Amino acid sequence: QKRVILMLTLPQPPTITKQSVKDYIVDPRDNIFIECEAKGNPVPTFSWTRNGKFFNVAKDPKVSMRRRSGTLVIDFHGGGRPDDYEGEYQCFARNDFGTALSSKIHLQVSRSPLWPKEKVDVIEVDEGSPLSLQCNPPPGLPPPVIFWMSSSMEPIHQDKRVSQGQNGDLYFSNVMLQDAQTDYSCNARFHFTHTIQQKNPYTLKVKTTRGVTETTPSFMYPYGTSSSQMVLRGVDLLLECIASGVPAPDIMWYKKGGELPAGKTKLENFNKALRISNVSEEDSGEYFCLASNKMGSIRHTISVRVKAAPYWLDEPQNLILAPGEDGRLVCRANGNPKPSIQWLVNGEPIEGSPPNPSREVAGDTIVFRDTQIGSSAVYQCNASNEHGYLLANAFVSVLDVPPRILAPRNQLIKVIQYNRTRLDCPFFGSPIPTLRWFKNGQGNTLDGGNYKAHENGSLEMSMARKEDQGIYTCVATNILGKAEAQVRLEVKDPTRIVRGPEDQVVKRGSMPRLHCRVKHDPTLKLTVTWLKDDAPLYIGNRMKKEDDGLTIYGVAEKDQGDYTCVASTELDKDSAKAYLTVLGKAVLPVLIYLIIWPPERPDRPRDLELSDLAERSVKLTWIPGDDNNSPITDYIVQFEEDRFQPGTWHNHSRYPGNVNSAVLSLSPYVNYQFRVIAVNDVGSSLPSMPSERYQTSGARPEINPTGVQGAGTQKNNMEITWTPLNATQAYGPNLRYIVRWRRRDPRGSWYNETVKAPRHVVWNTPIYVPYEIKVQAENDFGRAPEPETYIGYSGEDYPKAAPTDVRIRILNSTAIALTWTRVHLDTIQGQLKEYRAYFWRDSSLLKNLWVSKKRQYVSFPGDRNRGIVSRLFPYSNYKLEMVVTNGRGDGPRSEVKEFPTPEGVPSSPRYLRIRQPNLESINLEWDHPEHPNGVLTGYNLRYQAFNGSKTGRTLVENFSPNQTRFTVQRTDPISRYRFFLRARTQVGDGEVIVEESPALLNEGECRAAPASTWLPPPTTELTPAATTATTTATPTTETPPTEIPTTAIPTTTTTTTTTAASTVASTTTTAERAVAATTKQELATNGSSIWDIRAWANSNWANITWSHNYSAGTDFVVKYITSNKTEKSIPVKAQTPSSVQLANLTPGMVYKLWVFPIWSSPSEHSYITFTTSSAYTKNHVDIATQGWFIGLMCAIALLVLILLIVCFIKRSRGGKYPVRDNKDEHLNPEDKNVEDGSFDYSDEDNKPLPNSQTSLDGTIKQQESDDSLVDYGEGGEGQFNEDGSFIGQYTVKKDKEETEGNESSEATSPVNAIYSLA
Repeated sequence: QKRVILMLTLPQPPTITKQSVKDYIVDPRDNIFIECEAKGNPVPTFSWTRNGKFFNVAKDPKVSMRRRSGTLVIDFHGGGRPDDYEGEYQCFARNDFGTALSSKIHLQVSRSPLWPKEKVDVIEVDEGSPLSLQCNPPPGLPPPVIFWMSSSMEPIHQDKRVSQGQNGDLYFSNVMLQDAQTDYSCNARFHFTHTIQQKNPYTLKVKTTRGVTETTPSFMYPYGTSSSQMVLRGVDLLLECIASGVPAPDIMWYKKGGELPAGKTKLENFNKALRISNVSEEDSGEYFCLASNKMGSIRHTISVRVKAAPYWLDEPQNLILAPGEDGRLVCRANGNPKPSIQWLVNGEPIEGSPPNPSREVAGDTIVFRDTQIGSSAVYQCNASNEHGYLLANAFVSVLDVPPRILAPRNQLIKVIQYNRTRLDCPFFGSPIPTLRWFKNGQGNTLDGGNYKAHENGSLEMSMARKEDQGIYTCVATNILGKAEAQVRLEVKDPTRIVRGPEDQVVKRGSMPRLHCRVKHDPTLKLTVTWLKDDAPLYIGNRMKKEDDGLTIYGVAEKDQGDYTCVASTELDKDSAKAYLTVLGKAVLPVLIYLIIWPPERPDRPRDLELSDLAERSVKLTWIPGDDNNSPITDYIVQFEEDRFQPGTWHNHSRYPGNVNSAVLSLSPYVNYQFRVIAVNDVGSSLPSMPSERYQTSGARPEINPTGVQGAGTQKNNMEITWTPLNATQAYGPNLRYIVRWRRRDPRGSWYNETVKAPRHVVWNTPIYVPYEIKVQAENDFGRAPEPETYIGYSGEDYPKAAPTDVRIRILNSTAIALTWTRVHLDTIQGQLKEYRAYFWRDSSLLKNLWVSKKRQYVSFPGDRNRGIVSRLFPYSNYKLEMVVTNGRGDGPRSEVKEFPTPEGVPSSPRYLRIRQPNLESINLEWDHPEHPNGVLTGYNLRYQAFNGSKTGRTLVENFSPNQTRFTVQRTDPISRYRFFLRARTQVGDGEVIVEESPALLNEGECRAAPASTWLPPPTTELTPAATTATTTATPTTETPPTEIPTTAIPTTTTTTTTTAASTVASTTTTAERAVAATTKQELATNGSSIWDIRAWANSNWANITWSHNYSAGTDFVVKYITSNKTEKSIPVKAQTPSSVQLANLTPGMVYKLWVFPIWSSPSEHSYITFTTSSAYTKNHVDIATQGWFIGLMCAIALLVLILLIVCFIKRSRGGKYPVRDNKDEHLNPEDKNVEDGSFDYSDEDNKPLPNSQTSLDGTIKQQESDDSLVDYGEGGEGQFNEDGSFIGQYTVKKDKEETEGNESSEATSPVNAIYSLA
């Protein structure tokens, strides 16, 4: 209130407090209110301009101005057109000390124009074609909201195929037949009038075709491959890409050269729109959307430029000066383009205002010197560019006012002990007074330690203690006088519940008591309330509330729940909670209930009290909580201090579970607070409530810091670091460290520095010199004992000399021996770490073989002068140089030595392809080794036939170095073949590649490795024995180098797929792969690259893998082109390892393939080529299509039908067949059918035994393996049905006499009849 009265009595220039927005759109149906309010002393008067000219409010009867305000009211109740009042308005507020201006307010009247009449024809479109339905809404103010519905007002379902663009048009990525089931109408909803206008609906007619052709994506919006967009800083940027294609494409968004802005991006409209909120200059750059489906992908690049309307860096602030004082107004703004600054005074350009000798304009700053009474004014700063403007008012008021205290006098502040508090003393004066605080009217100014004085006059105490009680005086002083006020501070004891309610289990009808004993400050009024289940408890006749608890008489089930005791005063409160369980009569008695209750963690200890307070110890007592049927084994005492790590609890000590008190050892100058945790076999309890705080008195430190080190970070310094003392080691306030150092020389003098941080840097030191270092702790009570001396070293510099007399001796094709002369220790200028031999492969001794010149190095200990460099590439020219290394880095390099490596054995051939055009031959094709390691002299091929575990003899073929094809003539059409191929140089045979011919259909189950899984092949070597050939797996004799400058040696594997056929002759296919590897691609601009691109291909798919060193999360594009120029691209999300599978490839086709990051374009020369294998089939005849076979099967079917009819007729005549007249043999007298001279029809004698089949001679054989040439249609009388099943002969052939004598019985069996006819 005092502050308000003061402001009313002091002169003050006008200040605008409220105004309408710059772009002001109004509803034409309502009256118009253009707001402008201001404050000042005297009260300001108001005037307006419209379109830059004075607006006479009094001349227009529809316009009035509110009393004591500048707000314009335009009333249309009596008629009139709101459109007549559109324009640009500006408000002026004036009084005797200046004029303030509002922003220019652009008034516009909302419009809702009608939709123009138009005739909409039926749209015919082919199924699968893209389509866009245009909306073209009438321009409204503000623009309308667009949505699409049918004429029956049903919303149009939208998804990634059908969606509405930001321009309101409806886009179909591809039209489907179902889209013709409704019509489409564009609707516009206008904001102010709340009206919806509907456009005439579109009707679709979809022309169907036999099949919709799948198409690659193309963009419907925006058009072309690139576009640009400008956006203003601070608004939302909306980028949109809508694409057509079958199937509907997926859209993904990327930013070139980086990630999408984190935390401010949002994908909308089924990922077709990217919204970036609150755009800043960092968001400019190139964004691109990638539209992809299984047919391919395309992308569109959008270049985003961020411009900015002016925004404040330093907005001018009101300035109050005393006569003769200096001051300045600063107006700094930024924007794109850079805004221009214009100053005005009282609404007029400062250039045309009366001259003021105390004022100087310097760009965006006005400097005032030696101001005088009468210089008050309102200054306006206008910052503008082509995108907008800012206008700010700031007054300069020159006043001569003695200090005044604005707060009430003799305030009383109450605070709880150890809480933070603040004493306020607002003041005013001109010149600005200086404010100081005093306690009890004496002593020094209060600032520092527990006190902190703020510029606004407040005095803050971080922790109020009992000794802080008293009367505080604030004194404000300037050259015109002083003023003071007093504030009385009272520190109260906290309110604590020392015994709270406990969890109880009681029987219904008993009388439980819930305790709540409270300790509080006696000068404060205490209020104790109870809650049940966190709601106020109604104290009825069955409950009695007492000073230290609550008693419930005749407890019932409804009384069960959480009970909370809340003790509060006007300053603080405390609470404690317990759960009351009520058991009914049918439940076991309480004692048995507690016995069978499972053990749990103990309840928290309670009622912590401190006693026997001493300087270095205190006695802590607590009441144990319920052990919950598991005895308490331990108590853990923890402490917290509020100076170094407030809020962090540390373990202090541990005590057995049978005690409830302990004497705790304390450290000096620690404000302790304790809590206790109980432990049993189940676990630990919750911590107890904290105890009261106890502050120990201070003392000098007893220990010094540990971990003292000295090391140089630069060549002319030494950084001394150490582990600082913790809160319990500081022992006093203002902990600091005395750092001493000197050169390691007894005659040297000590230097010292006192610091608080655990680090000190000594500058201008010699290079790598030992120092003696001491660090001693000190506080306000004294110093710690004399510290230990540590040895440190100043900074290192690069070595000055290089190793000399470097000599090289060739050991073998992949290793050399080195010797050198070590450098003198004086030239190392630091700690010797190692010697390094840098080497690189300069060229290959083979012509036209590209090699990587990547530098590598080998390290040797500093006390060595010899070593071995291994894992080199054979038959290459190498260069080598040596350096010595210390902690700073490498020294100068020695003379470059050149040496060649001799020939070695080659790596394995890149691939070995196997094709089987027929059962008589196998075609082999291979490629040269990736690393010849010398001049190739030929190839060695070993191969052998195998069938299961049986193997044939080993055959050997040798080829010239230019031969890469060979045909093997099969000697056994059933067996498979295993091939071992090696390349050879003069040194010997190289690594082996092993492949097997594909399996035939009946060899076993079809085996197929997953297309995405590649297993490394075994490296095997044939070892002929005396009589039989065996295969033995042996490791390769030479391991290739681990660091290969180009690409890794390709791993070749074979995946065999066996496919069942529908005829006797089986058809097998093999997944053959062509292994292709690139050289290293060109580096990207950021130094990243892709290399080791490989393709494993069969006839219609290929696995692609590659290596790269781009950042994690980089997405890639795999692009491939066939030899007939068909191009496709596949986006690959970031993954490890980097791989993708290409499907639906054309057999026997040559492909070019690129791999590149999704935000870049492929290099013209960075592709690899691979060829898919040719699809082949065996030359076989399908027996099911032969005319003679069809005729035979028809005749058999006709005979079977006739016999079935005859059988049915005979059965219908009695079902029994007389045999006595037709059979001479004596019947078995034991036959139960002998008596009537007949027997029931049965073919039991003709059924084969289980697990047997009938041979051609009519005898029964044990079933044998079906693995025979019969299965392949090359022998035997068995046949296959059309479904591939075998028709066997399932009857036993009788001897000739029996057959003739029992002809009728035999003929009744259809199968026997077929057999007899055959």
